[in-house]
Amino acid sequence: MRNIKLVLEYDGTNYHGWQTQPDLPTIQGTIEENLAKLTKTPIQIIGAGRTDTGVHAEGQVANFHTDSQIPIVAFQKGLNAILSRDIVVCSAIEVSTEFHARFSATSRRYRYTILNRDYPSALLRQTSYCIQTEIDVSLTNELCRILVGKHDFSSFQKVGSDRINPVCEIYEAHWWKEEPYVYFEIEADSFLRGMVRAITGTFLAFNNQFWKPTNCAQNTKRQDAETELRRILEAKDRAAAGMSVPAHGLSLIQVQYNNISQLLG
Repeated sequence: MRNIKLVLEYDGTNYHGWQTQPDLPTIQGTIEENLAKLTKTPIQIIGAGRTDTGVHAEGQVANFHTDSQIPIVAFQKGLNAILSRDIVVCSAIEVSTEFHARFSATSRRYRYTILNRDYPSALLRQTSYCIQTEIDVSLTNELCRILVGKHDFSSFQKVGSDRINPVCEIYEAHWWKEEPYVYFEIEADSFLRGMVRAITGTFLAFNNQFWKPTNCAQNTKRQDAETELRRILEAKDRAAAGMSVPAHGLSLIQVQYNNISQLLG
């Protein structure tokens, strides 16, 4: 059996998330359906991240096993020829049989895109979230320092999630501004369901609550925000954190792997 690794880009607007669901369009289900057309046999694919309804991807990774002998290039060009335009195969390579898109991954990186101006965008309405209030990027970056490291993120986990272990290790988290956009990027060994959107929403709530003009006691406000974030983490209760931001601003942009031998096959 061959093991094929795909790197995928998709617009999640018209899909009910990554994972196959009965009678609902999903990314996994759509790709599997088209792989079956290509190889003339049923195929199940494994994704590195189970993105939620409406979430996008620039660097989702998936793999599948097949005994089909069609050339590797056909898995990219052939799929792109028959998939709808909102799902694209960026690359396809043959890898070691041990490679597993989900369990072999060492980290995943997400980006949330905010349009920070007085009016929305007609063209980018499905990939950015419009907020009119000015965002204090220096404040949100100070708060990111508290998130980095290994913590119990139960307070940012979607209610009803079936994950038993709520501990994740965040390697990097930062905000930056490129007018008129503000971006939040975060990388971790794993993420709880809804975690990035809940963290983003909580930080934006802090921005509204604690942001003041520079002539005010900014240091005091930041200390208050840091104290509140630590309290939320320690609470281990979703009700303690802020509301989640909409899914359409979120994208899985990269999945990292360390075991080169698995990738080379």
